[in-house]
Amino acid sequence: MFCPKCAAQNLDGASYCRGCGANISLVPQALSGQLSHADVDGLSRSDKRALKKQDKEASLANACRTAFMGLAFLLVSLALAFSAMGRGWWFWMLIPAFSMLGTGMAQYIKFREDEKRAMLRFQAQNFQPAMQPPAHINSFPRSNTGELVPPPSVTEGTTRHLGAEAPTRHLDASTEPHK
Repeated sequence: MFCPKCAAQNLDGASYCRGCGANISLVPQALSGQLSHADVDGLSRSDKRALKKQDKEASLANACRTAFMGLAFLLVSLALAFSAMGRGWWFWMLIPAFSMLGTGMAQYIKFREDEKRAMLRFQAQNFQPAMQPPAHINSFPRSNTGELVPPPSVTEGTTRHLGAEAPTRHLDASTEPHK
């Protein structure tokens, strides 16, 4: 079994990676598709948070909510910048503000891409060609296995013009112009 973080090879049934120390006890269950929510209880808090983020579908409501929260943090930090109360720490409010604005924009972009993929999938399922192509276009001609055909020459296309020479003119003494 390989570690998903560092790709080190570990013994089957190992709980922790011998290369990076990551918890790999659930990797065999995840690969077989047998991971249940009861198994998730043994995960650390950061692993649970990562699973929640993956399960959350992109929606326009989540994107707008996150972006507006970032905008609210930005406005609060600007208000604190001009007040006497927040002179020393107002700029720390910019970190969650820009983080939430970026996350909201990323969720909106993901929502639009998921919507586009769903539309393309729907169109591909409902696509009916207007006219069927002729049968001879889709089928290759039967090969005669008794006939051996040499492969085409590499220089055949470039030297083909050498076989057809231009007609040469022969000048006779009788047809020479007089001086």
